[in-house]
Amino acid sequence: MNDTNNTTSSIDLSRQELRDLVRAQLQMLLEAGDLAGAKAILVPVQPADIAEAVEGLPEAMHALAFRLLSKDEAIEVYEYLDYSIQERLISELRSQEVRDVVDRMSPDDRAKLFDELPAKVVNRLLEQLSLAEREATAQLLGYEAGTAGRIMTPELISLKEHLTVEQTLERIRQLADSSEIIYYLYVTDNALHLSGIVSLRELVISHPNKPIGEIMTREVVFVNTDTDQEEVARLIQRYDFLAVPVVDREKRLVGIVTVDDVIDILQAENTEDIYAVGGGVQSSGDNYFQINLLKVARKRVVWLLVLLVTNTVTGAIITAEEDVLAKVVKLAAFIPLLTGTGGNVGAQSSTVVIRGMNTGELRSFGALQVVGREALAGALLGGMLGVIATFWAVMLQKDLAVAIVVGCSLLAISILASVSGSALPFLFRLLRLDPALMSAPFITTAVDVAGVLIYFNLARLILNI
Repeated sequence: MNDTNNTTSSIDLSRQELRDLVRAQLQMLLEAGDLAGAKAILVPVQPADIAEAVEGLPEAMHALAFRLLSKDEAIEVYEYLDYSIQERLISELRSQEVRDVVDRMSPDDRAKLFDELPAKVVNRLLEQLSLAEREATAQLLGYEAGTAGRIMTPELISLKEHLTVEQTLERIRQLADSSEIIYYLYVTDNALHLSGIVSLRELVISHPNKPIGEIMTREVVFVNTDTDQEEVARLIQRYDFLAVPVVDREKRLVGIVTVDDVIDILQAENTEDIYAVGGGVQSSGDNYFQINLLKVARKRVVWLLVLLVTNTVTGAIITAEEDVLAKVVKLAAFIPLLTGTGGNVGAQSSTVVIRGMNTGELRSFGALQVVGREALAGALLGGMLGVIATFWAVMLQKDLAVAIVVGCSLLAISILASVSGSALPFLFRLLRLDPALMSAPFITTAVDVAGVLIYFNLARLILNI
């Protein structure tokens, strides 16, 4: 097993080294003006790796490197590029080059690109598309953003029940180039209502003269055009589909969502949640490290100001308890330990709950059940940490009473942090707010303020101050 892991790591490392080498050589040849040599080194490289190499070049070289590619290769590479680079290339390439690339993109990828572009640019590009591609793109853009209709592709193969297996295979040969996926084939009636699905495997192993109506599956899992894209992603993930059909309000088949689109959605969703939980940063889909630093600062400063105000409130509470600190100065040494531990416990609880919300793991659990479970987990954690902190405080301060205050406070704060961390995501979802974005600063606020109050009140009680 270890040998397998080591082999996989070596392969991944060599691929990364290859991409870095291609980028470095490509940049060196472009700087030297050797366009023939630059074009030659890209010939054996995969489109995804070429896109990564182009992204690593200085901005001024993006269009030059892109023009080295053949028309077919340019289409593939373009779809792998970051949206910011796609937009920049549109403004730098000649009109005909842009038309050739955009016109031959798949409709769903084109719709994603248009979502990122200014309206004026989109209108200009739409006018340059062929009639068929313009209608396909306009259809997708007509659906609400973030829905199955917006991310689907209308490029699919539909069949009728009366066709034989042999006729179906011939139809696949004729239409394979105009369909994004051929592993699943969808059967419709004369009104285009979805009536069944048949896999390529079933076709291959069936008798050539058998009608597909006899081998198709009639219980089809499908989504509607207005189904949320994240629900579509979870559905494909749950059933291990390569694609899922999309129907309109009249149950007519209008497109499919493929697994490659789902991977992009899940990656974007996870990125957004990580940014939000990690620091209250909303990700708009752009590469975070390519965003203007001023824009980054504006995104991050809001929640930092919230935390600044929180710390001011916490400081005010500590100031109000000067009489307690004056009598037992030793208490001050443990305030950072208690608030820091409480914040970490709360962050852990909120992370597992938000993750459970996104993956559907909490579908069969009620909010009270989840909060209760996390409260027990907080009690167990607080108990273990409280015992350790008590012994540590005795060794540090040589004062058993103060050590007991610290240990009891840590237990209470851990329970509070677990309850806050698990309950707030449910509350914010109920209020139609983003749990990932909102939870972190509010958990910090609750734990810091309430934790300090708990600590000083327990000190008054146990130390008889």
